[in-house]
Amino acid sequence: MRLESDFLVIGSGIAGLSYALQAANHGSVAIVTKRDISESATKYAQGGIASVFSAEDSFDAHIEDTMVAGAGICHEDVVRMVVEEGPQTIRNLIEWGVKFTTNGIGADYDLTREGGHSARRILHAEDITGREIERALVEAVRQHPNITVYEHHIAVDLITSAKVERRSPERCRTEQNRCLGAYALDINSGQVITFASSITLLASGGAGKVYLYTCNPDVASGDGVAMAYRAGATIANMEFMQFHPTTLFHPLAKSFLISEAVRGEGAILRRRDGTAFMEKYHKLKDLAPRDIVARAIDNEMKTSGDDCVYLDITHEPADFVRSRFPNIYQTCIEFGLDMTKEWLPVVPAAHYLCGGVAVNSNAETDIPGLYTIGEAAFTGLHGGNRLASNSLLEAAVYAGRAFKHSTEALKTLKKDQRDIPHWDTGTATNSDEMVVVSQNWDEIRRTMWNYVGIVRSDKRLARAMRRIKLIQDEIEEYYWNFNVTSDLIELRNISTVAELIVTCAQMRKESRGLHYTIDYPERDEINGRKDSFVKKQF
Repeated sequence: MRLESDFLVIGSGIAGLSYALQAANHGSVAIVTKRDISESATKYAQGGIASVFSAEDSFDAHIEDTMVAGAGICHEDVVRMVVEEGPQTIRNLIEWGVKFTTNGIGADYDLTREGGHSARRILHAEDITGREIERALVEAVRQHPNITVYEHHIAVDLITSAKVERRSPERCRTEQNRCLGAYALDINSGQVITFASSITLLASGGAGKVYLYTCNPDVASGDGVAMAYRAGATIANMEFMQFHPTTLFHPLAKSFLISEAVRGEGAILRRRDGTAFMEKYHKLKDLAPRDIVARAIDNEMKTSGDDCVYLDITHEPADFVRSRFPNIYQTCIEFGLDMTKEWLPVVPAAHYLCGGVAVNSNAETDIPGLYTIGEAAFTGLHGGNRLASNSLLEAAVYAGRAFKHSTEALKTLKKDQRDIPHWDTGTATNSDEMVVVSQNWDEIRRTMWNYVGIVRSDKRLARAMRRIKLIQDEIEEYYWNFNVTSDLIELRNISTVAELIVTCAQMRKESRGLHYTIDYPERDEINGRKDSFVKKQF
């Protein structure tokens, strides 16, 4: 089956939906998403979205905070652009129906503060900001006549003219490689569908599931990064995986994070014996940037032998805690924990990928017709460590910039008439050995957690790469012998992302931001202030 549209959007979080709503006024849009449309990392974002909305704040202050958190390698022009375009981007979200929490005085928004921020600039919707943003955008998308949503469809690979030429060498031999759409598996029917499009936008989210412990949803398997890499796009800074410092440590809690905003409102990190420890790691103590807090917790756990540390907000009024964090409070109650009366056990977990598909200020990749935004993209905003609540802002700002550029590009890229071959299953059969998939999935994630986690070394990285390469050989053999399934597609993608993370980590011979290695514990200010680029060799 072949489906055609002007714009193909892969992913349905704030990035993809924001883009789709704008692009749909200029052509037909197909949204491919591998679960329900609302299932994305956006939905689980608790804290909020950062932007300058107060007279006591300034663009320069937000820029400075972002640059400091980014460990010296943020692209300053990108930071300034995103920060200065932030307020209007927030207004666009409000026009689409997002209801941010107000302070009860007129129409002013209740601005909160998170680690690394020098001012209150976080707009939020109680402590379920992402859920509110997703709700509003999904409702708007559902109502737009030019948008068709394909739920429970997972992208398999991008379609490029280079791939088509190899199948049909007599056509388009001299034309520059460009993206023509994507193949996607209808998970329910098992059929692989050809989605042909003039513009393809990757908004497929992050890659937290490459690690054993993550606060990401199950959809975060790095699909966009892996597909773009296989298609020939440049990938950058994959070594910078952010670990959220405070994920709830409870046997029944699956990936439930305790928002940074809890520390922003005064919570204190403590050892089991009650000692507050952050003051010895950073002058901002519990409001230090996430990379520092995560390493501090990791060190405290390794030093003490404890399984976790504790987050204490019991000194704040109970009514305030319940009203400010109703979702976190209620969820913890369901696990038998009352955060107004007792400390919450927390551990770090893989949270946010600061690297991704390299793009310019218009979200263009180096493959014409292919754009990438959101967590799948490397824009230069985050540098070596993302400042809290800058991710939703980046996704929405770049959605607008991608929209403006791609609608102009559509005029020249539209109506490509080349023949795109249908998906060829060849001699592949249905597998009766899915244990191979589950075994390799588990081994990759454990390898990444043990060897490529918060603290790294040359030996650990080398061990990880050897294991990943062996697993990849098994995956490739399995991939070509059996019909594709969503589990197999995700396994193939996390193995690719794991390889890219290790490759970039081996390139960086220093410690900077989220990348810390015991072999090079200091920053290299001569050679280290650069990005790590990787491109597939064909």
